[in-house]
Amino acid sequence: MNDKTQPISPQAIGHPPLHSHGENTEGAICISSADLLGDAGVATIIHQGQRYQLRQTKAGKLILTK
Repeated sequence: MNDKTQPISPQAIGHPPLHSHGENTEGAICISSADLLGDAGVATIIHQGQRYQLRQTKAGKLILTK
């Protein structure tokens, strides 16, 4: 990845823009981990200028690292 990483919309990966699921989730985006992590098994998230990686462990858990 480079510093020119562009945000991706849910529509770009085949998801509707918004899903409501339960209470207090108005406007929340719901994406399956398989779709989010893709074939590489990792997603890079930019939050407040910091880069994080979301990965699935061998045990099937998710881990977010900086």
